[in-house]
Amino acid sequence: MLAAQGVSRRFGPRLALAPTSLEICSGDALALIGPNGAGKSTLLSILAGALDPSEGSVVIGASAPRLGWVPQRPALYGRLSARENLELFARLEDLGEAELAAERMLAAVELADGEGPAAELSVGNQQRLNLAIALLPAPDLLLLDEPTASLDPRQRRRLWELSGAVTKRGGAVVFATQNLEELERFASRVAVLLGGELIFDGTTAEFSASPESDVFA
Repeated sequence: MLAAQGVSRRFGPRLALAPTSLEICSGDALALIGPNGAGKSTLLSILAGALDPSEGSVVIGASAPRLGWVPQRPALYGRLSARENLELFARLEDLGEAELAAERMLAAVELADGEGPAAELSVGNQQRLNLAIALLPAPDLLLLDEPTASLDPRQRRRLWELSGAVTKRGGAVVFATQNLEELERFASRVAVLLGGELIFDGTTAEFSASPESDVFA
């Protein structure tokens, strides 16, 4: 579906991500793990097209998958309400019937009150809105950067239900996390980043038997 080919990123003299190659295939539920500063967010931003690599490239598969991107910090318009944000992004995606699309996504993420500026929503509700925006185009590939950090247990369950629906219909999900329980429950594959370098990529079973499984020890 999507492949990073030797992508790296520098911020001035600092190397945030060493040259990294990674393929994402249909059906993947890929967990990106590693300590803070490992390069997870940088890699996800490059895969999402939100950040240009300093070198290397991202190759999109022949099927041209639709992307949904949930960054760590909500990417929304604070002066607009949740409903207005969704209607705007629906129009930008050229979805048609923007009002119905917004209503559907508010219900999907259980964010019933779509009124009032989004900037005044709680951090958790902003994250739910962020997820709703990403899911609007029915993405084939959903990219999530530590998506559950600000969610309560009920909201986390709903997020994984919605994310699981993407893989069930033949799409893929890539999520950065430091929560090993989420990795064990929801990932089919694991990629470990440490110090900006990809040091492991394999199935969850392979990860459990590898030395890299103690990355948070």
